[in-house]
Amino acid sequence: MAANKFLTIDKDNFSYIFFKNIDVPLKTFEKGFLRANVYMPKDAIPFGDKRYPVIATYGPYGKDVPYGVFYKKSWEQLNPEMKSAHAAWETPDPAYWTSKGYIVVRTDERGAGQSPGLLDTMSRGTSEAFFDVIEWAAEQEWSSGKVGLLGISYYAGTQWRVAARKPKGLAAIIPWEGMSDYYRDRVRHGGILSDKFIDFWWNNGVGPNQYGKPGRAARKWGEDTLEGDLDEETLMKNRRDQTLDTAVHKFRDEEYYHTRDFDLEAIEVPLLSVANWGGILLHLRGNVLGWTRASSKYKFLHFIVGRHDLPFYYPESSELQLSFFNCFLKDNDVDGWRSGNQPRVRLTLRKREAGVDDPEREREFPKRDEVDWPLPGTEYTKFYLTPEFTLSKSPSSSTKTIEYDALKGAPIQFHYKTMSSLEITGHIVAHLTVSSFRKSPNASPPSEIDLFVTLRKINAKGEEVFYTGTMGDPVPVVKGWQRVSLRKVDVNNPLHKDYLPHRNYYSTEVQPVEENQKYEVDVEIWPTNVVLEPEESLVLEVAGHDTQGVGKFSHEHPDDRNPNVLDGTNIITVGGEASWLTLPLIHSNN
Repeated sequence: MAANKFLTIDKDNFSYIFFKNIDVPLKTFEKGFLRANVYMPKDAIPFGDKRYPVIATYGPYGKDVPYGVFYKKSWEQLNPEMKSAHAAWETPDPAYWTSKGYIVVRTDERGAGQSPGLLDTMSRGTSEAFFDVIEWAAEQEWSSGKVGLLGISYYAGTQWRVAARKPKGLAAIIPWEGMSDYYRDRVRHGGILSDKFIDFWWNNGVGPNQYGKPGRAARKWGEDTLEGDLDEETLMKNRRDQTLDTAVHKFRDEEYYHTRDFDLEAIEVPLLSVANWGGILLHLRGNVLGWTRASSKYKFLHFIVGRHDLPFYYPESSELQLSFFNCFLKDNDVDGWRSGNQPRVRLTLRKREAGVDDPEREREFPKRDEVDWPLPGTEYTKFYLTPEFTLSKSPSSSTKTIEYDALKGAPIQFHYKTMSSLEITGHIVAHLTVSSFRKSPNASPPSEIDLFVTLRKINAKGEEVFYTGTMGDPVPVVKGWQRVSLRKVDVNNPLHKDYLPHRNYYSTEVQPVEENQKYEVDVEIWPTNVVLEPEESLVLEVAGHDTQGVGKFSHEHPDDRNPNVLDGTNIITVGGEASWLTLPLIHSNN
């Protein structure tokens, strides 16, 4: 192991050996180095004679920032078996994994923590640096030569990007709630900027940890930069601020997004993608489509519920992760991942109610194994919007226009009450015929329409059923969005499906929105699962702005949501074949 003046080694104070601030050289795509911490069993080389597979993480939150400092509330609720001295937010616990015969390598992303360079989160450059980390880990004397990737959210998103680049030694990945499409999953829902979460994330988790940022130790946010602080002018030159870049760059044919695109089909390593039904504003879509598009021979898709932080550390979750890695990193397949004894798809069924942020009740939701996604035998069924504000399997004989205020008004809703058990599992499309007009003769005509679509469940008592969202807040069944000027669908793209419209979101495909002109728009609603019991209702809600359940993921940027462009009266035409909702019905368990 190469020596450096900042490297420290602790062999005695923990159940594992702890190497702090190892220099990891960058050599494939650029020159320089990153810094990593390595946690290994005590009988590993160089202090013993054993080699072990590696679990690697790479991200901007600080390899030395304690979990309890990063998010105290989560730490207090964490599975006690995962609360070791070096536990860190959203990453594997070193004490647990070293006890199971693995080495953990935790690296500060380029430009963050103790790793110098340009802080350019989720970019091609930083993924290329992770490529070098994986190849380095596979080549070390203490490594078996096999590397697995494991982590939540950001530490899952990094896995998709680097796995597509095929670094030597990468043997398996477990992206646990991690988006795979930077534009569609994270930045611009249906072309609409999701600015509030990006602001929150950058200002609280990333910006404070930039390499060279003064005052980290004083704030107990890890340690001050080893080479010393940098002045603000240098810090600004050394970062690409996502809060600024995402507002400026609006279309996927810009270079900004090209540097963040990659080929999901190039992923070939064994893959376990874990998606959360409650992640309706960030990761859910990416976990599903990442799994769908990956070319891996061995790939598995699991759906869970609950907050995004705690379930990763549940005992049953760590057992699942360990079983998967034992197979593909240690060739110990006692649970049948290679032989076909493991289900290709495992669902958690949101049947009846489990409250909000109630882990014990949520863990009682039933599970069901499936052979593929979308589920075989899915019956895509149209439910037509009617003038009576209902959803009907038969179109109405008459049509009607329904108006709502684009920016301030209450949403409009359409109800369907089921007389028998009804399971909805899969991808959903809302086909809406929409238009808009100015509010008064002297007002400027609106030149854009933003569609915010929500599905809600109402129980037999007439009360809405909420689920646990990413941050523990109450969320509805699912949401979808679409900016009407970006409505163009690329039907010739191989990714396009009737149940999943594919849009390029190119600047060259912007289409005008004119006053009093009707437009037919297919709104992609994110994949979901819900089971309705007799006398329960599904509600389709349409608005021109965020509605309940958006939490910190709201769309409020003053330029992107410019009232001069959007303010008007929006209209939906219903009845006949004008507007409908396509639902994926599953009949096997009705």
